[in-house]
Amino acid sequence: MTAATSLPESATPLAGARIVLGVSGGIAAYKSVEVCRRLVDAGAHVTPVMTEGATHFLGPTTLTALASEPVRTSLWEGADAIPHTRLGQTADLVVVAPCTARVVSAYAHGLSTDLLTNILIATRAPVVVAPAMHTEMWEHPAVAANIELLAARGVHIVPPEVGRLAGGDVGAGRLADPATIVAAATAALGPRDFSGLRVVVTAGGTREPIDAVRVIANRSSGRQGHALAAEAQRRGAAVTLITAAERVAPAGVDVVRVETAEEMRAAVHAVADADVIVMSAAVADFRPVAPQEAKIKKADGIPTIELEPTIDILAELGASRRPATTLVGFAAETSDVEAYARAKLVAKGADLIVANDVSADDVGFGHTTNAVTLVAADGVVRDIALTSKDAVSVAVFDEVARIRSTVR
Repeated sequence: MTAATSLPESATPLAGARIVLGVSGGIAAYKSVEVCRRLVDAGAHVTPVMTEGATHFLGPTTLTALASEPVRTSLWEGADAIPHTRLGQTADLVVVAPCTARVVSAYAHGLSTDLLTNILIATRAPVVVAPAMHTEMWEHPAVAANIELLAARGVHIVPPEVGRLAGGDVGAGRLADPATIVAAATAALGPRDFSGLRVVVTAGGTREPIDAVRVIANRSSGRQGHALAAEAQRRGAAVTLITAAERVAPAGVDVVRVETAEEMRAAVHAVADADVIVMSAAVADFRPVAPQEAKIKKADGIPTIELEPTIDILAELGASRRPATTLVGFAAETSDVEAYARAKLVAKGADLIVANDVSADDVGFGHTTNAVTLVAADGVVRDIALTSKDAVSVAVFDEVARIRSTVR
């Protein structure tokens, strides 16, 4: 079992976070200065991005002086060939304050009209939108529908307040207070409770060669493992992703590409002194004893392929890991999920087993969704109903955090 450990302290979830602060063209743009200052004071690395309209209300020099990087205003400036992709991929959070009706509409409908809207479409980070506009615009059915659509997609909306507007009018549409926006950013970013920890995640299905062109494989896409790596990185960990999947790796993680179970075993043991190891990969249980260097020809008849078991990486880790390492295993089952998870927990010496029924609809291999049962060594069992693999990743690391903070 894992020895009692404490998670490293971090000032706030904003400490060390990379935040893109989008500013669009409205009179409330001046309030983005205070939002920027508060984010930087909380320890965030802030990259300001202004629309052309925003520059009519606020000089870029002001935000440049307060932020961590100079203001970006165009897709075509600087050395980056694709700044929207880089900024979107490396951001831990995107905040748009103020967000005009135009930007709300463009984001809701996927219109990439400038650098800011390109970033919004390109990022997979959480997004906080703080609308600001005149009352008539805020209450228009099209704007209301766009806000509802963004909220349904998981965008965090900071509603405007009732107050004084441009031109002396009073009503709903005033940008929320900067403190409220920063609080929403903090909540959206979530905990940075893994700051200072080293996390290893394995992903994808290994492939064991039969001959020069054929392999023994499985249906794992690596989507869940890559989502786990992204979540660990978002929570502040230094992440190594060991993957057999042909997927784009999350930005900010160290990636080790492998193919076979033996390659994965070697890569895992090279970083086995990590604080947390999450073995989510679908590692082959068997491999051909004598893979052929050349292609086996159909004319030669049906080949006899002798198999041998691969080494159980999870069991090896359970027997040899440091007491301070938290070990997480995965179990893809087709029946009696919890019972098999409990048995695997004991047999492998793990702290947590994440088990799922891959015969169920929309669960596990090849799907964007998953439903899992978390079985911990201290007896805690949690069922996570069908949800996105990103949400499952949050639940897994919430449980890891609980385990690491529990004295046993």
